[in-house]
Amino acid sequence: MTSIVPVELSLLRELVIDAGKEELLTRFQHTAFSYKQDGSLVTEADLNVQNRLQKELNQLHPEIPMLGEEMSEQHQHAIINESKSFWCLDPLDGTSNFAAGIPFFSISLALIENGQIIIGIVYDPIRDECFVAEKGKGARLNDKKLDATAAAHTSLDRCSAIIDFKRLTAELATRLATSPPYYSQRSFGSVALDWAWIAAGRGQVYLHGKQKLWDYAAGWLILDEAGGCSSTLGGDRGFKSTLAPRSAIATANEDLYQQWFHWISG
Repeated sequence: MTSIVPVELSLLRELVIDAGKEELLTRFQHTAFSYKQDGSLVTEADLNVQNRLQKELNQLHPEIPMLGEEMSEQHQHAIINESKSFWCLDPLDGTSNFAAGIPFFSISLALIENGQIIIGIVYDPIRDECFVAEKGKGARLNDKKLDATAAAHTSLDRCSAIIDFKRLTAELATRLATSPPYYSQRSFGSVALDWAWIAAGRGQVYLHGKQKLWDYAAGWLILDEAGGCSSTLGGDRGFKSTLAPRSAIATANEDLYQQWFHWISG
C-alpha cells in the first residue's frame, strides 16, 4: 500500500488548488463546450485540468495510474480492474454549471487503494475552499476541522436537504415534491460539493439516484471522516470501488440517517 505522508498530502492539496485557479477560473465564462456521446457536456477546462493533474501526479507517483472522467470507458475499466491503487479524478464536477456561467463547480480527487478511499480532496475555486480528508485522520475545510454532527438537527423536519430529483424514480420524486419530510430543499449541481457541504453543515440530508465513482469518491470520504452517515437507496455501504452508477443517501449523523432512510423506504 502506498504511504502518503502529511507533507505530501499538503502538496497534493496545492496541486489541486493551483489547477482550479489556473485552469478553471481563467476559463470561467470564457470557454465553449461540446457534447459527449452520452449527452453530457465537456469543456476545454475539463480536459486541461485532467491532463495537467495526470502529468503532475505521474511525476509524484509513476506507479499509480489515474482514472479520470474524461477517459474512454475501456481505459477506465482497465484501470479499475487491474490496479490495486489509482487516482480517481473528476476534473470539473459541475460542468453544466461551469458552461452556463453558474459559480458552483469543483475539482474532485481521491486516492483509492485496495477498494478503500485513502485521501479525498474537493476544491471549490470560486470560494477558494478546499475540503480534505485522510482515512482515519478526519476532514478539514481549509484549516478548520469538520464535524458534521456538531450543528446537525435531531429531527428530520427541521433539516435542509440537498436533493437531485432528475435521477430518482417518479414515485419517490413525487413523494418528495408533494410531502417533503424536511424543512427546505436545494439542488446545486456538483455532487462532490454536495457531499462536502453536508460535511460542513450547509445541509443535513442528501439524496441522489445515480452517481459515478469520480463524482462522489472524495466527497464520500470527507463526509465519512466528518462523522456523517451514508448508504445506497438499498441500504448498501455508501462507497464501493466500481464504475457502476450508485445511488446515495447521506446525513450529518446516525440518528438523522435512520429517520431519512426510514422515510425513503416507507
